[in-house]
Order: sequence, then C-alpha cells, then structure tokens
Amino acid sequence: MNSILPTQAKYNPVRYLLPLVGLSLLVVAQACSTSTGSEQPANAPQRLPVLTLHPQSATTYDEYPAALEGSKDIEIRPQVEGQLEHIYVDEGAYVQQGQPLFRINARVYTEQLNNAKATLAAAEANLTNARIDVGKLTPLVKNQVLSDVQLDAALAAERVAEANVLQAKAVVESAQINLGYTVISAPVAGYIGRIPFKMGSLVGTTTPQPLTVLSEIRNVFAYFSLSENDFIGFKNRVEGSTIADKISHLPPVELVLSDGSIYAQKGKVEVVSGQFDDRTGTITFRAVFPNEAGLLRSGNTGKIRIPNVSPSVILVPQEATFELQDKVFVFALADSNRVESRPIPIAGRSGTYYLVENGVKPGDRIVYAGLDRLQDGAHIIPEPVAPDSLIARAAL
Repeated sequence: MNSILPTQAKYNPVRYLLPLVGLSLLVVAQACSTSTGSEQPANAPQRLPVLTLHPQSATTYDEYPAALEGSKDIEIRPQVEGQLEHIYVDEGAYVQQGQPLFRINARVYTEQLNNAKATLAAAEANLTNARIDVGKLTPLVKNQVLSDVQLDAALAAERVAEANVLQAKAVVESAQINLGYTVISAPVAGYIGRIPFKMGSLVGTTTPQPLTVLSEIRNVFAYFSLSENDFIGFKNRVEGSTIADKISHLPPVELVLSDGSIYAQKGKVEVVSGQFDDRTGTITFRAVFPNEAGLLRSGNTGKIRIPNVSPSVILVPQEATFELQDKVFVFALADSNRVESRPIPIAGRSGTYYLVENGVKPGDRIVYAGLDRLQDGAHIIPEPVAPDSLIARAAL
C-alpha cells in the first residue's frame, strides 16, 4: 500500500541572507551619521569675545583698618569724695559746655566752708587787735615812755596776725573750691557716654572708673596704622621732602564704615606718630573727618581708603582671567587666531579690573569670556569687544 507524503519546499539561502545584510547596512549608516554629527562641533572654531588692551587711567585704593575717636574724648571724674546725689543727664545725651552733669552730696563741704569762714573771722579779729596794740605803743615809744622792744613785739604780733588771716583766707578758698567740685559740669559740648554709676553710689578721686566719657564729635579722628613696608612705600610714592610735606600732598581719603558703605564726607590725613610701635611693628596715622550731623561716634570702626591714581596702566577685566597654582593667567590671541595662556603679575585692583604692568602689552588681544572651554593652542573666531563699554562698568 503506497502512502502519500507532502511535497517538501525547495531550500533557498539567498532568501534568508538579504534581510540581514540590509539591516547591517542600516546600522552602519546610522553609526557613521551619529559619529560625524558629534565630531563636527568639537573641531569647529569657537566664536569668543576678544578684548584689545589699551593703556588707561585708573584709581586704586589702599585700605587700612581704622578706629574712630572724638576730637576730644574727656573722662569725667570726681575731684572730691562723696555720695552721688543727682545725675542730671542720660547716656547718649548732647550737652553744652558748662551744663551740670552730676552732683555729689555737698553737706560735708558746706560745713568745711563755714568752719573756714569762722576761722578767717577770728584771724581778722586778732589782726585788728594787733594793729590796735601797735597804734597805742607807737607814740609811747616815740616819746620814750616805753622801750623799742615792746613796739617790736607788737609789730611781730601784727605780722603773725596778718599771716593767720592769709592762711584762713586760703582755707576758705580751698573749701569753696571743694564745694564747687560737688557739681560736675561739662568742660566742652559733646555727647555723654556710658554712665556706670547710679544715684547713691560712693565716688571719689580714687574711683577706677570715670563717671562718664564726654565726646566732642564735631570732628572725628580716625586712627590707622601702616606696616614698615607700607610706610616705606608711602615715602617713596608721595612727593615731598619731609614727612609733613608728604602728608600735605596726600589726596582726601575716604572712610568705609563697618557695613561696607562709604561715609559721605571725605577726610584729610593730618599727622603721623613719631615712632613705630615695638609690639606691632606699625606706625600710626591720624585722619580727621567732619561730623556736623553726628553720624559718627567714638568707638566706631571702619577702613581708611587712600586713593592712588595711575595715569597710564593696562586694565584687565577679572572675568577675563583664571587662576592656576596661585597665579593669574589670561588667554592671549597669538598668530592664526590661536590662544596661548600667559601669566600676568597683578600690580593692583581697581573695581572689577586688575592693574597689570607686564605679561601683556598695549595692543595685545585677550579672550574675554568662555575661558573654561579653552586650551593652549585652540583656534577661535574672535569677536571684538568695545573696551569703552567695559571700562564704564569698572567701579573706579
């Protein structure tokens, strides 16, 4: 019995290979396309802003910490001992010259004055009696009724009485002075400082603390110090034959307050100390600032800013620099618009600019922005930046 088998399809290998080849070619084409797209921007030159350097006039500032004091800071101390009976003013008050500030109990000093006056009255009475005796004895001696010895004794007693009167008057004046010291008045006009005592406190000449400190602050002194190197630089930089002459040639100075703001009125450096401080190795200068509005007070702190004008210097924007191993660099444009890094020694700062004396020269071009994407030898397409627009932004 014959069985009937199904007919087998004929095997064709090309039929199965063609789809695989097509898929492989598609993958290779996509990979090439992707690779070409990623490499093209990396090789293309970057367009970056470039600044041409020119000499400029700039002002830099030397800053020194300063402590402020009133032109007269006077410690108010008692000159007699006693209980503080009355306080006429409050802390921070403005007082006029001669205005009463404190009163010490005056009872003891009043009695001392009364006693001195009584002693003076007795001395004056004794002087009167001595003069009467001299007046009676003089004609008797002249008429040789009495000897000269008796008149000489009377004259001596008169001189003793006169001396006693003078002594009694001195005691009276001393008692009056002490009584006057019981009322303590303001020696100058100014502001009252802290008052550490209360009414009823026992005060005297040996009390360690003053009753208060009275500050006259129509003008305020700012004290600041220069190191020995800074002082030598000051002498070499400022014109003048003597220190006083050099100080007179210093420009007006500014006062930077503790919050960073600048005091509205400028001051003038007046004097310098006669010697260096052995402990700190510094020498002290004093500048004076007008303070009619009373905005400054003794004890304030701040910084003195002394301007230095450089008539011709190269200014490099700080944003056009980068730091490496404590040195400041710029990317300068070399031949064929390729960049090279150059170190620039910093001579000073003016606002957001570095003052540069060497490393770059007038006419050099430096990359202004995009430095983080650069390396030495990179080729760029420069886009010039107007220097005037940058200088206008510098806080000179």
